[in-house]
Amino acid sequence: MAWRFKASKYKNAAPIVPKPENYVRDICVGSYQTYGNNIAASAKFMAFNWDHAGSSLAVLPIDDSGRKSKLMPLLHAHSDTVTDMEFSPFHDGLLATGSQDCLVKIWHIPESGLQESLSNPECTFSHKQRRVETVGFHPTADFLLHSTSYTTLNLWDLISGQEVFSNAETSDVIQSVSWKRDGTLIATSAKDKQVRVLDPRVEESCIKTANSHQSIKDSRVVFLGDSNRVLTTGFDAQRLRQIIIRDLRNFGEAEKSLELDCSTGILIPLYDADTGMLFLAGKGDTTIGYMEVLDKEPYLMEGIRHSGEQTKGTCLVPKRALNVMQGEVNRILQLTSTCVIPVTYQVPRKTYRDFHADLYPDTPGYKTDLTAEQWLSGKNVPIPKISLDPSKRENGEEPIIPRLGPKPFTPPKLNEPESFDKVFSVPAVPGQQQPQQQTNGVHEPKTPVSEALPSPTPTIQEKEPLQVEEEAQVEAESAKNEAVEENDSDSAYTPKTPSTAERRKLFENNTKENEPEENFDNVDQSGSFERASVQRSSIAERRKMYENRSQSVQEAPSTIIEKAGGSPIMMRRKDSFKNRKNAEDVLKDDNNRKSGQVSKQMSLEQQVGKKNENFAAPTPKRTSTVFGRVSKFRHLKGTPAHKSFHIENIRNLSRQISGECDGFHANPERVAVPLSGPGGKIAIFELSKTGRLPDGVIPALVHGNNIMDFAWDPFDNHRLAVACDDGIIKLWKIPESGLNEPTNEAENEFNAHPDKIYFIKFHPTAKDVLASGSYDMTIKIWDLATLTEKIVLKGHTDQMFSFAWSPCGVFCSTVSKDGKIRIYKPRANDAPTREGKGPVGSRGARIIWALDGNFIVVMGFDKVSERQIMVFKSTDLNNPLNTVGLDVSPAILIPFYDEDSSTLFLTGKGDSTIYAFEITEESPYICPLSHHRCNNLHQGLSFLPKNVCDVSNVEFAKALRLTNNTIEPLSFTVPRIKTELFQDDLFPPTRVMWKSSLTSAEWFNGKDKAPPRISLKPDGMDLLSETQVNNQERTINKSASTPFIGASQPYNRLAWNAELTGQTKMKQEEIQKSVSNKLEVNLKLEQDEMEGVDEKEWND
Repeated sequence: MAWRFKASKYKNAAPIVPKPENYVRDICVGSYQTYGNNIAASAKFMAFNWDHAGSSLAVLPIDDSGRKSKLMPLLHAHSDTVTDMEFSPFHDGLLATGSQDCLVKIWHIPESGLQESLSNPECTFSHKQRRVETVGFHPTADFLLHSTSYTTLNLWDLISGQEVFSNAETSDVIQSVSWKRDGTLIATSAKDKQVRVLDPRVEESCIKTANSHQSIKDSRVVFLGDSNRVLTTGFDAQRLRQIIIRDLRNFGEAEKSLELDCSTGILIPLYDADTGMLFLAGKGDTTIGYMEVLDKEPYLMEGIRHSGEQTKGTCLVPKRALNVMQGEVNRILQLTSTCVIPVTYQVPRKTYRDFHADLYPDTPGYKTDLTAEQWLSGKNVPIPKISLDPSKRENGEEPIIPRLGPKPFTPPKLNEPESFDKVFSVPAVPGQQQPQQQTNGVHEPKTPVSEALPSPTPTIQEKEPLQVEEEAQVEAESAKNEAVEENDSDSAYTPKTPSTAERRKLFENNTKENEPEENFDNVDQSGSFERASVQRSSIAERRKMYENRSQSVQEAPSTIIEKAGGSPIMMRRKDSFKNRKNAEDVLKDDNNRKSGQVSKQMSLEQQVGKKNENFAAPTPKRTSTVFGRVSKFRHLKGTPAHKSFHIENIRNLSRQISGECDGFHANPERVAVPLSGPGGKIAIFELSKTGRLPDGVIPALVHGNNIMDFAWDPFDNHRLAVACDDGIIKLWKIPESGLNEPTNEAENEFNAHPDKIYFIKFHPTAKDVLASGSYDMTIKIWDLATLTEKIVLKGHTDQMFSFAWSPCGVFCSTVSKDGKIRIYKPRANDAPTREGKGPVGSRGARIIWALDGNFIVVMGFDKVSERQIMVFKSTDLNNPLNTVGLDVSPAILIPFYDEDSSTLFLTGKGDSTIYAFEITEESPYICPLSHHRCNNLHQGLSFLPKNVCDVSNVEFAKALRLTNNTIEPLSFTVPRIKTELFQDDLFPPTRVMWKSSLTSAEWFNGKDKAPPRISLKPDGMDLLSETQVNNQERTINKSASTPFIGASQPYNRLAWNAELTGQTKMKQEEIQKSVSNKLEVNLKLEQDEMEGVDEKEWND
């Protein structure tokens, strides 16, 4: 029995926790009901669930620390909670994720980490109608992925993108999966209390089955390295946490069974096959256990426990990232609700100056020659092992250089040498045909690279397209011609002695004059839409690019510099106008230089139009033209009102309102808020009665059925219309003093539809006209004066998401679940007059009209559940003018459009940010403004009419914001200096939308009348425009001979005008005399009346 007392090298391995400043702090982690670990790590990165929904991931460097901003870039992975994630063992930047949205996605993390949020995966696999429970990579075969969904285990070949294995023999949910270290077998544990071992390469794949933990709660399984033993964790029949070790040779009997405690969190087993160390971290526990796994009794030997924060998830860091010169044998990343804690397990030694080889056996490396196809055919290739000894590594004590995987996702061809053209993908020269052979986006020329290098003095002649392309790669040009040749990508070839052309290009790059144009050429001519390209960059980056480009075009119109393929661009040095008479002559010479030349923008439009019709190269305009006009509302500011204006202590808010309902509506006098509980209650709060609401029953309107939608009458602040799920619409009359007690007696009610109602909308100009849409796929327009149905609109085939009246009230539009936008002219036809394709997502959408009804803006979701904004011309619904992706969130964007400022406000239930955009008539049609971030989440937002805005404080929009227990006013203003003046440039005459223009009878009879417009200018305020005009008139010559502003200048178009100069001086003298006569001028100085030093004293 002496072996029992044999000292283990790792017995005294102690957990070491760094100081809190070395944690990853201030993160946002929720509680997720998943079978995953909620965190994963490679030798380069760590990834963990972010926010309470868990649909996004934070991806950080493995050694990162410090506080993290809530606005840092995230991996917006899925539309629902990410259930599991894992990095590839062979590519440290390749991440697999599975989610409750039934999708498995593969992501490539850039080498520098996430510099901006990422939402586009490299590839996606679907499990159809079942949520994904686990994902992981094969331990020996590259690009082979496993995933489980309910009772099905799948294997995916990432190279072909195909499913290569599927097994559904399990009778209940698969909770955990683990590969044997040599990649031959896979073990699963399931909710049916069975543990199974499968060999996917044989016909009868399930080779071993045994009864496991006798509780239906969570369980985990892990293969113990290369051995034939499997360890599982779970709960026994008495709900005690349990560990079981089984041998494949006697799988039916447990080799070791150990009961621990009665905690509720599942034990996550983290096993290191090199050292035999087993770490057990329970979800919700504050301790992490450590045991050594032995081959004989007692099989499990307990080590030193770690006590700390409550665990949300854990993972092991790969051996390649350990600090072996400090005795670090393992490192655990512990995920808590607010931080990630690196827990280091160190074996104590007298000194750490030398590498302790006895602690670090050779470990499997990160390179494999085995592909998924080879493995499926029956081939087994062990992973070559590497030493962790720094003296045997290229970089010494520094971590082993990780492999970040392919980018874009193109698995490399094995057993082939890397060549120049595999590393650099060079698009074809503009105007030339591209060679036919391309493999996975990597260009492979027909001729060797050495043959493509040009001679020192090439001749100018017509070349084959391939030769032109190869010369473009090398960037070599004759020094005699001194012409700059623009390439579509950087070349790897650098001559020892740079030519004059290359020196010139280097100088121009250093001056940053032509760099934006070269970048723009890369974008246009390549047509690449990779993640790092400009088309996929943020709006701010694109705007900066256009600003740089616009500045270079305005300040330095360029000459035509020809190259072999016929360059369409005109380049000129910034100081090239010095020796010319004026810019007009230069431009005229450039235009006449070559009749066949076209501007760069025209030529690029022809080239890009063939590759991507949706992307049109803009002309060199100023930024305001490219991005819409320079908005006066760009720096709008949202300010919440003082707490004394809040309504507090609101209780029992309902969160079960349908997605088609905005959930909160207000008018200038009162607000309507749905309450939870039976009976369909809506509370009415008077805005004049601010402060804390008394405890007790909140007075409400009781409907007796669930509420589907509700809306205030825009012309009567006392009337509220409510639609119920029984198809009844009730009209309530609110007393002048507000509700004092609950009531269930409505003023009027009528059966509108035989089924549930989606929405109700009042007409914007006609009184007593209401539209309602129902599950019966019809829209009915009602005359509330007589409570009769007047018009029925048909044509929908699926659920209607949203309905909107046009500003004039003649048209209406809808967006529905079938992905179509429809426009109706209700009084002319019951069928849609126009149809078009809207958002493809089925989670919900909203639609509004903009710019006097000439444009339609739709808010919805794309295929990957990213929220997006689409703008259409109301006369053409087939082609969106622009589509802007916002973020990944399950909340539907609820819009409000301010017609006077053309500002679109967007937010969703549960959001804390109110997005602001300007809708313009020119490209890009959607211009971002300053977004407003609130201190907490809101449940609804409702804007008030324009006449309640305080224009004296430059308030152009006013809203009421509903949070979990308060209603707070929110003011949107524009910063101005002269606030004492009426800013008539911000406040044009506004439509009177709070008074009806027509009666219901007039509208149904076909009459249309536009609402009148009034000025919002308060009495006693001066106009800003008049003040500016008066200031200008003081400096303008008002004589009859010079009636224009330009005439008062001492210059004309040709030369100096002496006559005008004399007139100006005479006028100035007259003004000076007239002012002097009216003002009392004292020319004496203060020191003239003071007694100074006597002149005689100066001589002393």
